Parts: sequence; C-alpha cells; structure tokens
Amino acid sequence: MRHRGSRPIAITVALAVLAACGGSGNGDTEQGAATTTQAPATTASGPAPTSPASSAAPSTDDSVAPAPADTDPFTTVLATLSAPSGEPFRLGLVNTEGVPGLDLPEIRTSIEAAVDYLNQHGGFGGRPVELVTCIVAGSPESSQACAQEVVGKGVELVVLGFDLFAHYPTYAAEGVQVVGALPILPPDYQAEALFVTGGNLTVTAAMAGIAAQHFGAAKVAILSADDVGSNSTVASLTAALDAAGVAHVSVKGAINETDAGFQGLLRQADSQGADLLVSLYGGEGCLGTMRGRATLGIDTPVLSTTACAGAGVLDQVGDDAAGWTFAGVGEATDSPNDQLIRTMLAPSLGIAPDEVDTGGIGLGILGLIGVMSLAKFAHLIAEDGGEVTAAALYAFMGESQGVDFWPSGPPKACGAAPAYPSICSFEFPVAEYIPGEGLKELAALPSISALDYLP
Repeated sequence: MRHRGSRPIAITVALAVLAACGGSGNGDTEQGAATTTQAPATTASGPAPTSPASSAAPSTDDSVAPAPADTDPFTTVLATLSAPSGEPFRLGLVNTEGVPGLDLPEIRTSIEAAVDYLNQHGGFGGRPVELVTCIVAGSPESSQACAQEVVGKGVELVVLGFDLFAHYPTYAAEGVQVVGALPILPPDYQAEALFVTGGNLTVTAAMAGIAAQHFGAAKVAILSADDVGSNSTVASLTAALDAAGVAHVSVKGAINETDAGFQGLLRQADSQGADLLVSLYGGEGCLGTMRGRATLGIDTPVLSTTACAGAGVLDQVGDDAAGWTFAGVGEATDSPNDQLIRTMLAPSLGIAPDEVDTGGIGLGILGLIGVMSLAKFAHLIAEDGGEVTAAALYAFMGESQGVDFWPSGPPKACGAAPAYPSICSFEFPVAEYIPGEGLKELAALPSISALDYLP
C-alpha cells in the first residue's frame, strides 16, 4: 500500500488482544529455538568511536540542529551517529508466533529492523546490539524453555514481545532484567519487569475516563464479540467504568457477523438508553459497526480504540466514521519520527520508505518503541559519561523522570500506580473523526490519564 500520510503513533494496544491479534505468518524463526543476530563488523569509513560516550557524538559535526517541536530529539541525533564499535550488547527477545490467534511475527520483525538500523547508527550508547531470539508457543512450558535458552546464551537484558506465561523466576535467578511491550495476565502487573504499556488494563481505564470526562455518560452500552479474549477485555472495561461511576450494559455477538448481524447488535445496544456506545470490535467488525451505525441513522456517539482507526478501516468507511472517537489515537502526522520508522522498516518489507504505512504494523509498533526507547536511554547514559549496562538501562527506565519514551511520549511514569508497579505508561491521546478532514485531536480532551480510573 502506498503511504498516504502517516497514521498516528501512540503507545497503546488494540483491545481484545487474546482474541484478535493474528499475524501474516510465522516469520523465519523456528519455535523454541534461540537465534542470534550478530552485530555488524565496524566499518572503516570515518573515525571509529573509542568509547560509548564518544560514539554518542555526531559523526560529521559537533552540533545537531534542534528537533521540531513534535519530534523526539533522539530522532534528530540518531541519523548523525556512526556505526558503534564498543563491546556488543546481547539483547534477548521472547515472542509468540505460529499459534492460532497469537501469531505475532510483526513484533520480532520490527525489533529486528530497529536493531539493524541501530547497528549502523550508534547502537546502544556505542555498543552494537546482538539480538538473541526465542519463539514461544503460548504455553507455560515453552515460556520457561525460552527463558532458560536466552539466559543460557548470556543475554544482558530480555525484551518480552508477547509472552503469555513469561517465566520471571528464571530471569530473576540469573539477574537478568526484563523489559516488556505489554503486560497480558495479572502476574505481569506485579512482576519484576518494566512494561512500556499497561495493556488492556490502562486502555480500558482511559476509555472509562473519556466516557466520564468528555461524554459525561451516565450509562454506556458495550459491543463486543463473545469469546475468551473479548470477554476478558469487557471485564477490564466494566471494572474501570465502575471505578468511574458509569453504569454499563453489554451486548455480545459473534467474532464475524454479517452486515445484518452487526446492525442487529447496534439496534440492541442503542435501545438500552445509553449515552455512549463503546465498540471493542476490531478488523471486519470495525467496518461492520461503522457502516451499520450510519445505515441505521444512529446518532449516539461511539468510543473505540486504535483497532478501528487505521487506514485499512477509515479509507474504506470514509465519513461513515463520523461520530466515532478513539482512545490511544492522535492526529495523522508526517513528522521526522514517522519518517525514521518508515526508513527502518522499509528494508525488511522490501518497499520504499514512502510506501510504508506506519499504522499498518499492528503490535509491531510496541516492539519498535521498546527497543528504540532503550537506545534513547542508552544514548543519554553514555552522553552523561555513564557505562551502558543492562542494570543502568533498567534503572534509567524505572527511575529517571522528565524523559519520555521514544518517540515523543507519553511521559514515562514507571511505578505511578502502586498496585501495578511494572507499568510505565498511563497517558493516551484522544482523537475523533471529522467528515472531510479525518482524524483530529479532540479539542476538549486531547489526552487522558488512566491513573484515576484503574480498578
């Protein structure tokens, strides 16, 4: 698909992850087997850095032009950095692939693309990155086996892509820190780990906040599929709505409904006297519910997630999306951050950078944000004269205030919710669809914090 203006990049996830996240294939990494991507040999062009701190300096100039207001300063610096030449940093990656409903190779391929780029531009504070990957099969046994595999290969830090049963005791026993893309099951929220996002817990809390603050809703009607993943998400949302003092009713259908089926669900939901409809459908369900609401002439507003805000949906439904608001979505931009993401991803996709749809990589964006944020933190540590180690990175991520995740937020707030100490991100952008204009920041509520609505 040709790039038609970047879709918003936000640290969030589509809801009903357990039911709705599928990938396009198994990738090229065998399940249960760890593979290592070696850092490239140092090139002979230009003066090679002699230490992590020196490699953080621009390779051609002593100064870097100030970054635009909507651009992470690290994005501007990164292109000026030369290939790293320090001691390699062995980074473990554990991710789920090849499992029906949980096939997420895009997380791995996005991280691989980021590592390839970083190994040409600064690495982790001057240390080239060696990626050691192990694929789990959605079972406790495979998660434990992968944990043992990667720590046995001497990784310094582990990144969890999507791992239902992450085996934290193995990592703790070997003193290996863990950084995750998103927590999934309750143990993740109290684990010895730091997560870039709060998963469904924080997304649903943000939705409850939007319902209460922006719509002033006394009652909402929730549309969702009747399956394990969706039901889990509904439970999270209703708990957050209870915390916000908003009444709720749930209307459930099949994962794949006909147009008539979606219209039936919408009629039922709209008959409940709710002030707001909340749709937890993704994929074809977005098309069915958007078109169904327009066909029926329902004017009750709808709140949804990033799952329904991508180009694949909005380009098809057009102005039938009027009246929809989205949690975790900002205005479409074409910032240097987006341009860098397209540059990183293009080689692995085999297309030109301007053909990359940054909104079309699904949960891959979370892996990309996690690794690039670690690179940003490593750069800042090295720039300040510190040694880039896993312990230093983990401490910086967990403790340093006033430093946002890459790219440009949201604010890093690890431990801000004592009941969920592993979560590091709570704030979400909010956008609405405007006919003829597309996604626009919600003027009255451009962002929402989930902190006040956590159950």
